[in-house]
Amino acid sequence: MQKLQNIAVFNLFLQYKTANKMKKEERQKTILEYLSKEHRVSSAELSEYLSVSEDTIRRDLKELSDQGLLKAVRGGAVAPSPIPLHYRKREKHDIENKKIIAQKAISYLKDGQVVFIDGGTTSLALVASFPYDLKLTVITNSFPVASLVEDLPNIDLIFAGGKMCKTSFTTSSIETMDFFRNFRADVCILGICSIHHERGITGILYDDSMLKKNMVQNSNFVIALSSIEKVETAESYFVCPIKDINVLVTNVAPEEEILKAYQNTGLTIL
Repeated sequence: MQKLQNIAVFNLFLQYKTANKMKKEERQKTILEYLSKEHRVSSAELSEYLSVSEDTIRRDLKELSDQGLLKAVRGGAVAPSPIPLHYRKREKHDIENKKIIAQKAISYLKDGQVVFIDGGTTSLALVASFPYDLKLTVITNSFPVASLVEDLPNIDLIFAGGKMCKTSFTTSSIETMDFFRNFRADVCILGICSIHHERGITGILYDDSMLKKNMVQNSNFVIALSSIEKVETAESYFVCPIKDINVLVTNVAPEEEILKAYQNTGLTIL
């Protein structure tokens, strides 16, 4: 009889654990759905929305952050960048919006400038839109950018050597960073992974993010290129604060609600 009672208690325990597990999975699914719409959530509002404690929400956010599904920040969470990691996938992603961004940004490039161009696929779209007679000195660590510039007769190319990253088709090593320190660019074209009005510009890859930081620090004017899906997202590696960029170029109108926080900082938005 005692054995049967023990089995019954154990079965009830399993049912309780299973119910709680399902509840947690459903709760975390709801958090991700909420975040996909709002881009940022606070622990307090999630606690109220889901009728659970803030401690429970913080544990959920940590688990989801550990899985790479969001970025836990002080007081809540922000969405991660939606872009694919590998260059081959990124070059086929969101092509039309990259063209829109490129057409907006091209007006900032003038004959005689020295221009840093990073390895982003949106930066590559801008290079693809260069007028045939544009006269620039382009300094880049991107093999695809170098390949496009090769066919433009009035552009001098300086390539930053170093170890190649096969995920991004760029060089991004200590030697590459040292190379960029030898120049002071008129303009830096920065293709970005994530931008957030509080957390600034962040990246997915450590070496690439450190290189972007170096390019920003050694430029007189910084143009950040970002599709709207990257706005109000964040990644692990810090590049620079919003105040370090001069212009944010997106594929939507500057009056969009999601861009108001950036306009309030005095940032020029195209």
